[in-house]
Amino acid sequence: MVIKEKKITDIRVDVPEGISKDWRIEKFTISEADAKFYNMRATFSYGGGRRIIRSGEYTRLVKDHTVIMSDTPAEIRDHLEFVKIARLGKHILINGLGLGWALEAILDAPKIKTITVIEKSKDVINLVKQHYYDKCPKDKYLIIVNTDALEFKPHKGQRYNAVWHDIWENICSDNLNEMKTLYRKYSRYCDWQGSWCRYECEQAAKR
Repeated sequence: MVIKEKKITDIRVDVPEGISKDWRIEKFTISEADAKFYNMRATFSYGGGRRIIRSGEYTRLVKDHTVIMSDTPAEIRDHLEFVKIARLGKHILINGLGLGWALEAILDAPKIKTITVIEKSKDVINLVKQHYYDKCPKDKYLIIVNTDALEFKPHKGQRYNAVWHDIWENICSDNLNEMKTLYRKYSRYCDWQGSWCRYECEQAAKR
């Protein structure tokens, strides 16, 4: 089953607001004026306006006073390739839980049988884990593991149809070394793998 891009970008997380130490989940609103200003700036960075947003109601994950991720269209587009590929597979691995948008987007895919999510922060897991366990269809096996993606060891013989790496808090060329390490590590376990904003990180490295 392949779902249209418009349908994917309309997906929003419904994780409840909450706080766990330095982390919190909160709802927020983007006004028409804020959207226009952001999109004007985005036109001149990160690939010529690929990360545009729309006004509306959204959810974000915040660490201290820094927004780590949100379910705005700008960030959702970063995950589209993974979602389209993952929805056609049976066994999926996601490195980085965050708000769980990537998980939300594939949870109802009829072909998927198992989803493994690796998350380093126990506080993020405290905020998000139970919500997705409660939502997970009975025909699927979901496990969220509290460990580092660089240290996680899949079971012997395990094979994933798609692996998604999303463990970084911002877009930075420094992320590229870890991306390369993850690709080498997981290449033996998967048919396909991708990383959040790899293109943008590569462009940043060229500047």
